[in-house]
Amino acid sequence: MKLGIDIGGTFTDFVLFDNNSSQLYFAKTLTTYPDPTVGIFNGVKEIEEKFNFPVKNIDGIVHGTTLVTNAVIERKGAKTAFITTKGFEDVLEIGREMRYDIYDIFLTMPKPLVPRNLRMGIAERVDIEGNVITPLDEGTLKSLADTLKENGIEAVGICLLNSFANTSHEKAVGAYLSKNVPDMYFSLSSEIMPEIREYERSSATAMNAYVQPITDKYLKDLETQLREAGFNGNINIMISSGKLTTIDGARKSPIHLLESGPAGGAMAGVFYGTHLKEENLLCFDMGGTTAKACVIYEGKPEITNHFEAGRVKRFKKGSGLPVRIPVIDLIEIGAGGGSIARVNKIGLLTVGPDSASSTPGPACYNLGGEDPTVTDADLVLGYLNADYFLGGEMKLSVEAARKAIETKLAKPLGISIEDAAMGIHRIVNENMANAARVHVLEKGMDPRHFNMIGFGGAGPVHSFGVAKLLNTKRLIIPVGAGVTSALGFLVSPVASEKIHSHISELNVLDWNETNTFLAEMERDGYEFLAKSGIAKEEATVQRVAEMRYYGQGHEITIELPDGELSESSILEIEKRFVREYEFRYNRSIDGMRMEMVTWRVVVQGPIPEMKVKQFSTTASDAEAYKGTRKVYFEETGYLDCPVYDRYALKPHEKFEGPAIIEETESTTVIGLNSTVQVDNDKNILIDLDQ
Repeated sequence: MKLGIDIGGTFTDFVLFDNNSSQLYFAKTLTTYPDPTVGIFNGVKEIEEKFNFPVKNIDGIVHGTTLVTNAVIERKGAKTAFITTKGFEDVLEIGREMRYDIYDIFLTMPKPLVPRNLRMGIAERVDIEGNVITPLDEGTLKSLADTLKENGIEAVGICLLNSFANTSHEKAVGAYLSKNVPDMYFSLSSEIMPEIREYERSSATAMNAYVQPITDKYLKDLETQLREAGFNGNINIMISSGKLTTIDGARKSPIHLLESGPAGGAMAGVFYGTHLKEENLLCFDMGGTTAKACVIYEGKPEITNHFEAGRVKRFKKGSGLPVRIPVIDLIEIGAGGGSIARVNKIGLLTVGPDSASSTPGPACYNLGGEDPTVTDADLVLGYLNADYFLGGEMKLSVEAARKAIETKLAKPLGISIEDAAMGIHRIVNENMANAARVHVLEKGMDPRHFNMIGFGGAGPVHSFGVAKLLNTKRLIIPVGAGVTSALGFLVSPVASEKIHSHISELNVLDWNETNTFLAEMERDGYEFLAKSGIAKEEATVQRVAEMRYYGQGHEITIELPDGELSESSILEIEKRFVREYEFRYNRSIDGMRMEMVTWRVVVQGPIPEMKVKQFSTTASDAEAYKGTRKVYFEETGYLDCPVYDRYALKPHEKFEGPAIIEETESTTVIGLNSTVQVDNDKNILIDLDQ
């Protein structure tokens, strides 16, 4: 048995898979602050009590967390120092010297995680080829260590110039500090991000050091508590690229956990797409705090190495701290079930990006929240059942929701409560549809050519409206829609990604040197998998290179040919580069030299197999139709809408919209002019008459 645990901003989701019976078991609890492990053990206890599965019987746990992202956003990391080549102490402050908004005269740039007085230079110099120009001044290391101790430094990031080409100086500094300041955490750029671009490498190294102590403590405490509870299996952690790492790997490089939760949703999209034979999907994941969208193209999510954390302006590219790590390319929209609605200074209704979270939560939770939220609007409109939220375990207050909307929105705007609630619902849907549309169009694709899969606690409530705005033909609501990211953890492989920057024109590349470092990267990957009990014969290898036309400043990624590379590989590499370049930019440049920049080798274990069969206590002959209730639709106002029990729906069952389909973890809202059918695995397929 394997358990997936996804900690979100509002809820913590659980999916237990029993391989013997092929059954899936779901649970959902409120995320607990400031200690999220309380919420984890609330969920583990619920699984034990509801399904009679004690934690000692679970063989493996896969976990994703927002801990790292929150620490960067809220600036709640460790006291960190930064060591670099003398004269480059201000790289973190200077950045790229680019304004993310050229017309904002009050522009605020993101502050470095390490203040100027804790950024220290050391005499040494290596050139771009890895040749030592100035030997490391080892005599200054003692005074450096003393300064770190005097300042009470908990972690240090070490990023020396061109250390990706020659790691010896960085490793010498790291070895000295490890021996003489053993209680201090340290991160080496040659291990965290061994590639070109000094600012990005410095930023990633400083960030890794900044979050390492709190991540290490959190994961240690979690593992200790699980062991004390009787758990004896493996613990894997979801990383931003949609792969799994070991708990030790996560403690060493916590920066890779920045987007661990959303990556699970994307991998679940890949899993469902494969089973439904849908190669091209738009994944729409809406939880309690945010919504995210990503593209699955030809059965794979797009991986990018350009990511920003801790943005000053949440949706402005360039306003955050850059991190060049492999991450699934997602667009984030500040719209979740807890997103707060308000009237702005010029009298317009706005929603988000701030959230009521789980504490105090939406007004309808009756936990002290007074601001109207998206969940309050959905309850007032009849989309949610006040007596069946989380399967009836959490009662919602319609009166509190109506009061919050009336007091803070309807009266100031001079409109009815229903109009204000529908305004919230429509604005959220429009914002999410616009962001998703731009995300797809920026990749040179047409959103109308993608079917959508909707999930997350609030996703099925809003997916139909978003799909309609995007002119999507089919909407899929998968089994376990309310906890899909946690399910995605269970269908993701353990993997290792090694990176090496080696810059050379393609036609003069030293193939012996290239094959040597590629083989070494592959060998390191096999060794990593072996620690998780995965044999070399079970692993697959993917080798890619980042290339560009000579003189360009940015690269695109192409997959390398199999086997040993040689001069005879040049033609095939050129063809692959041109094909990818034309796909992205609809042109190529004839006769232009090509340059290899960074090489990546991914060694991954087998993708877990899983049959989707949700456990249910509903009798097989139970009637799915539960009756009707008043539901407000934009086209009609209130009408008597049929309500169905998802667990009682039969394979091949078919009916017309509008309809409401209820399950414990979520509710699916289906609008007019649509046809609903249930497939063999009880996924809900909704065809929209656009």
